[in-house]
Amino acid sequence: MVWTLPARFGPDDLAAALESRPLLVLLHGYGADEGDLTGLAPELVSDAVVASLRAPLPAQRGYAWFPIEDAASAGSPDPAIATAATAGVLGWLERVLAMAGTPGPIGVLGFSQGGAMVTHLLRNRPELFRCGVVLSGFHVPGPVAGDEALAQIRPPVFSGYGSADPLLPPEVFAATTAFLTSHTALTVTEYPGLGHGVSTAEVAAVASFLRTHLTS
Repeated sequence: MVWTLPARFGPDDLAAALESRPLLVLLHGYGADEGDLTGLAPELVSDAVVASLRAPLPAQRGYAWFPIEDAASAGSPDPAIATAATAGVLGWLERVLAMAGTPGPIGVLGFSQGGAMVTHLLRNRPELFRCGVVLSGFHVPGPVAGDEALAQIRPPVFSGYGSADPLLPPEVFAATTAFLTSHTALTVTEYPGLGHGVSTAEVAAVASFLRTHLTS
């Protein structure tokens, strides 16, 4: 795990920062690690606590939230494994929030598998999160107990993906957009020519989204 605190807080001020500032949780993609998204943090938020987590499963040179048996199933993980990974993140988050008397708002941002984790976290504990950001991500098929509550709360969600993504087919993004449209206050953008990655324009859009829904 990697922590990034606002400039006015020192390394021993985590509890105080959590009480007075928003928390943004970053969730990396398959084969990456907790350092993968931290470089984006200064471009996304300037005055929030940022925590970048490491997924639990070894994968390639990094880690994964759930295994990929073959490329065709990359956008359709085992729901039980996704739920277990989600429970791990929620358990960590409960321990972190216990450090603060009155925690600030929480946002969660993920890329690819991390984006799937964002949707699954929102579906399991929709009342816990102020907003979510899904980058080249998807939702885990099948019902989740919190889906009805999520549709009632409708937290703001940003979803961005590339039109030329070589890993996730258009139907995966279409299904994810349909689900998020019916359960959240969705802002969705398809980026022409973008592959399985994040563009400069997308980073700017996410920064604007977070200023509106998390740090303002």
